Amino acid sequence: MNTVVIEGQLRTDSGKKAARDLRSQGKVLGVIYGGKEEVHFSAPVLAFRSLVYTSAFQVAEIKVDGKSYKAIVKDLQFDVVTDRLNHVDFLELVEDKKIIANLPFIFEGQPAGVKAGGRLQLRLKKVKVRTFPKHLTDGIKVDLTNLELNGNLRVEDISVENMEIMMPGRQPVASVVMTRALRQAETEAAKGKK
Repeated sequence: MNTVVIEGQLRTDSGKKAARDLRSQGKVLGVIYGGKEEVHFSAPVLAFRSLVYTSAFQVAEIKVDGKSYKAIVKDLQFDVVTDRLNHVDFLELVEDKKIIANLPFIFEGQPAGVKAGGRLQLRLKKVKVRTFPKHLTDGIKVDLTNLELNGNLRVEDISVENMEIMMPGRQPVASVVMTRALRQAETEAAKGKK
């Protein structure tokens, strides 16, 4: 699993004025919670780029005041006008404490329904799971090879080890739908038989 290192400075002042001053210097405010203590820090906006602007699941190693914290992104806040990153909430990874994370699906194989002329529709890109930090992975692999035409793959069809899926089982993940051309060809073939 990829780890992004962020070098930050401990925040001593709190309040709107201190936050505004740090943001005017090109800093992003952050907080790490879920461990023994909450850590408020700031870091340059560029330090967060490879962590925020990606669909991959990554762990952040945040170095503040001589200490290192392993954490995952829990929430992001952007400026409503400039769309600039303002604040990041991190959840510290504590070995004996379960966490909830959104892991991306890694789709593998070409569905049988696509080979028969259908079109693959991916309905879910991420899944919410509860697990211990040691079981976190880059994503959950899903084999689509056996997905037939007009078939659905649902959350309940996915099995994962050492993780509890925190989403409704009937929610569709992927499906193969009939294309307009295939539907038209079937209609014409049915008319030809009459």
